[in-house]
Amino acid sequence: MSTPRPCSPGDRAPEPSGASVTSGGAPAAPARQARRLRLDGASGVVPLARDFARQALYAWGWLPAATADQRAAAEDVLLVVSELVTNACLHAEGPEELYIACDNKVIRLEVSDRGAGQPAPRTPHRAGRPGGHGMFIVQRLCLDWGVVRTPGRSGKTVWAELGAPS
Repeated sequence: MSTPRPCSPGDRAPEPSGASVTSGGAPAAPARQARRLRLDGASGVVPLARDFARQALYAWGWLPAATADQRAAAEDVLLVVSELVTNACLHAEGPEELYIACDNKVIRLEVSDRGAGQPAPRTPHRAGRPGGHGMFIVQRLCLDWGVVRTPGRSGKTVWAELGAPS
């Protein structure tokens, strides 16, 4: 199981724009693609965020899914978006922004909010108990997740990374 960290071990800086070429002359994998959605003050933010993520998945070729594994990977992304945004609504004064970035291996989701709390899976996890499953779901579905705080600024960004479908 993953543990929350302020940044992922493989956290990558934005790649330079423009096509790059590998030593064999073939084009390199496409640069990281990213999209941002402001949620501050919006109503119906959970379905709005899911729709935004779904549109990104279509634009990046994750959907329509050709296989059951690819469909499951896309559904996992949408579920994690829902959980992160819902947590920001319930525990952190509402979400400010959803950021989604994708390369050929990983999709990264980030939800920024103004909350001071620290998200954590409920322990011990009780499957039959209503509510409180959001971060447990995130922990189980994601390669890794964590929280980033910006010094001198209130709030935080909760991030999660999922593997791209094969």
